[in-house]
Amino acid sequence: MAAEGVLDEEPMVGPGSWTGGRNFMPLPYRRVSYQRADFPLTDAGLRTIVGRDAYRRTEFIVFHDREGVAVAAVETADRQPLFSPITRAAWLSPPARTRFVVDRAVDVGLPSPMAAKAVELGLATDETLVVLGRYEHVNFIARPGPVAVTVVEVAPPEPPKLWDLVERVLAMAPLAATLPRLERIDLPGLAAAATPGPGGYLFPCRASGFEALGAPVHFLDERPERADWLLVGCERSRQIHEHLYGDRPPSLEMCPRLLAGRREEPTIVKCCLLEEGLERDGQVVVVPWGADHDEVEAGLRELVGPA
Repeated sequence: MAAEGVLDEEPMVGPGSWTGGRNFMPLPYRRVSYQRADFPLTDAGLRTIVGRDAYRRTEFIVFHDREGVAVAAVETADRQPLFSPITRAAWLSPPARTRFVVDRAVDVGLPSPMAAKAVELGLATDETLVVLGRYEHVNFIARPGPVAVTVVEVAPPEPPKLWDLVERVLAMAPLAATLPRLERIDLPGLAAAATPGPGGYLFPCRASGFEALGAPVHFLDERPERADWLLVGCERSRQIHEHLYGDRPPSLEMCPRLLAGRREEPTIVKCCLLEEGLERDGQVVVVPWGADHDEVEAGLRELVGPA
């Protein structure tokens, strides 16, 4: 055996086995067994399980006792029978680097909720988090370090639509561990910082939150009587205005794609000039303004990859 907490010099290699990388999670989680330890959670104690039977799907065992929790990687003599003797075992994560939490809101079959929980708890990047989560199932994430993805989105509405879709996708889709961050474009604040026209402001469509601007507010989708307004909109809004009224008024740009600009970090935005599919510009992925769940999932997959 190697030193405590380290796999043998010849690592246990198999589909999805521990490689030392970030955000390691066994998927599907039926590969993980959760057992009460009847031995000390030490190297010497772990050696005592060699020869014991393990279920053929078991590749990792979370051992727990009154002193703590630890995660072991195991190999068996044969994966074909229902049970087979353990031939090798090593700590993937010893007690000193393993934390355990019960949170039945966490889906332990998805990397992003697991990584988010690790971030919430302040885990170090060399630690492992074991979660007893939704459906009373147990899984772990080792060396948590989710990819930060910036979501640039306008508000209102509340919650901002793209942000809400991203959160819902990450709560359901098998994507690499991702931590979303909202970069909010506050439309009332954007408008308040500009000088309205004598006729007030014109926004693309009705939403709450514009009542306190101190000037008349109109909505382009309601086709109001023409006034001398400031359009808070984008190129598509200007095109629609030109079609309806025959001209393009003074305008204040609100397109998330243009306001985001080029980015060095993974970023997802929406744009109404894109009507279907995805576009990628460096680290920025663009989805349609009316993107649905599947399009947002495809955009995130383009940025971070699958689980």
